[in-house]
Amino acid sequence: MPLVDSKEILVPAREQGYAVGAFNTSNLEISQAIFQAAAEMKAPVIVATSESAIEYAGFDNLFAIVRNLAEYFDVKAALHLDHGKDLDLAVKCMRHGWTSVMIDASKLEYQENVAATSAVVEIAHMAGVPVEAELGRLAGIEDMVSVDEREAALTDPAQAAEFMERTGCDFLAVAVGTSHGAYKFKGDPKIDLERLSEIAGKVEQPLVLHGASSVPQDVLETAAKYGADLPGAKGVPEDAIKEAVKRGIAKINIDTDLRLAFTGAVRKILTESPKVFDPRKIVGSGREAIKDVVKRKISLFRSDGKA
Repeated sequence: MPLVDSKEILVPAREQGYAVGAFNTSNLEISQAIFQAAAEMKAPVIVATSESAIEYAGFDNLFAIVRNLAEYFDVKAALHLDHGKDLDLAVKCMRHGWTSVMIDASKLEYQENVAATSAVVEIAHMAGVPVEAELGRLAGIEDMVSVDEREAALTDPAQAAEFMERTGCDFLAVAVGTSHGAYKFKGDPKIDLERLSEIAGKVEQPLVLHGASSVPQDVLETAAKYGADLPGAKGVPEDAIKEAVKRGIAKINIDTDLRLAFTGAVRKILTESPKVFDPRKIVGSGREAIKDVVKRKISLFRSDGKA
């Protein structure tokens, strides 16, 4: 199936009360795992790429990998720029075949965020490409962007409605207490679900949850057992994710859990099978671990069977 835009995927999700996973990739094996899982679960997916992933793999290579896998597995998928920093990067992605872009100007003052987002929306919509924007800021580490907890600000519901009207963007990433990275919370996580409900009541477009990896205990234990040093890693509880979907979240970004799964599987095979030196077997084990995590997320988001 040819790549589609994320609006075709996310509007039905918001209307029908399920969410679609946006899974970050930077290479062939991660992409294969995403598409194999989606095909088996008959689920739509959004394949997300950060700026650093594009620099690592190259525009043409990443596009070719994702496009070819979408067609081979006959999966409904969008190729999405995650946390685009400016108009130039968004335009480059659109020119290279990306079917969805995010402009993250949330670090700017509100009026500057509106202006930066509007500029991307104007050009993207002329090209038929939907745009995601972010209002409010998440603590933790975004890919190539450090956000101190002291600077984190939750999304204001009334401002969110105004922002969507003024910018014309298609999806809104909201800050309701989640955080990027494997070390999300110093104490128990506190997701502001009531704030999310209020935003959903004012914004009819699909809402996006970043920093939503749950850091599954079994995945973490495998990685730690085979040498990964990840003390204190903690994610968003799955019950909170389920509730967020019920309250209007239609797109959920997942990256950290994929990295943890890959790390644990590769460490395991290298430890238990020291004679193995075939890269396909080594990274292949990581691919299978990622596939398992993606399938679990699809089930959690209730997007299985929705393609």
